[in-house]
Amino acid sequence: MCPDIEQLLLTLRRGQGKHIPLAELGVHPAIKEKLLKRPVLSLQDDVDFWRSAGYDYIKLQPQVDFNIPGHITDESITQSIAWAPEGQGIIGSWEDFEHFNFTKSSEIDYTVFDQIGELLPDGMGVIGQYGDIFTMTWELMGFEGFSYALFDNPDLVTGIFDKIGDPVFSMFEYFVQNDVVDAIWYSDDIAYITGLMMSPDILKQYFFPWLKKIGDLAHQYDKPLIYHTDGILWDVMEDIIDCGVDALHPIEPKAMDIVEVKQKYGYQLCLIGNLDVGDVLTLGTPADVERIVRHNIEKVGYNGGYCVGSGNSIPDYVKFENYLKMIETVRAFNAS
Repeated sequence: MCPDIEQLLLTLRRGQGKHIPLAELGVHPAIKEKLLKRPVLSLQDDVDFWRSAGYDYIKLQPQVDFNIPGHITDESITQSIAWAPEGQGIIGSWEDFEHFNFTKSSEIDYTVFDQIGELLPDGMGVIGQYGDIFTMTWELMGFEGFSYALFDNPDLVTGIFDKIGDPVFSMFEYFVQNDVVDAIWYSDDIAYITGLMMSPDILKQYFFPWLKKIGDLAHQYDKPLIYHTDGILWDVMEDIIDCGVDALHPIEPKAMDIVEVKQKYGYQLCLIGNLDVGDVLTLGTPADVERIVRHNIEKVGYNGGYCVGSGNSIPDYVKFENYLKMIETVRAFNAS
């Protein structure tokens, strides 16, 4: 199938396009190379992968280093593993804050966005993506340090949120004002399978105002906003919607039943993903993959507002034949 970004945009706005789109936050380079049958060494190679795999877009991030040891951006999450600090992090006081080298908006490199226009096949779009305002803030303080500071030093927490949030928000200002970018994708995990990482009140005080700023920006420029967070989200679904999110990813299958999410919020949110990375794409069979993809299309995508994809991203340990079966099942459905 030829890429058709307009059909994806229609789906992200909860419409019913001419085909069910595929969508992923990230795909490991090893998987890309297997599909292309050659190394992915350039931006052109990356375009060729997303096009060949059947996506209507390529996802791009600016290049930037937030100077946080161990922090993994979305581009590298499928390439490496690191542990976030559980105890005390780099910043535990105002003195630490003053000495830390916070990244500035002027240090962000958008070169790939300047290059991508002439490389895109007809019909293919671009999604600008970044995130982790919440995640990078607690990583700087350590999860335990962050948790104590919420009560002992809330002004310091706010100060770090602002220092991280301002440059990240500037990326989305760039995305929405760039004609080459068709949609925006903000990623920031706020939940586990069993519950939220913080209480709804804490998220409403510190995190959701940033998400709403991005949502307002997206709607001002009429570009759909996708939001990624793992985990169970029932207690904050209304907050997510109120922030202006158009599409929610990845509806982690161990955390929420995607059919139930569709029934309760399908008129307000496009849903993306839901194929379990571990039990299905890694340990399952191609038959398992086909069965679940067809089930989700039938039960969730029957009236639009659904994109097929994994329940997180495509790491290198996913069975390549299962990833191919996911793509092939979507292609077969769309061709029928």
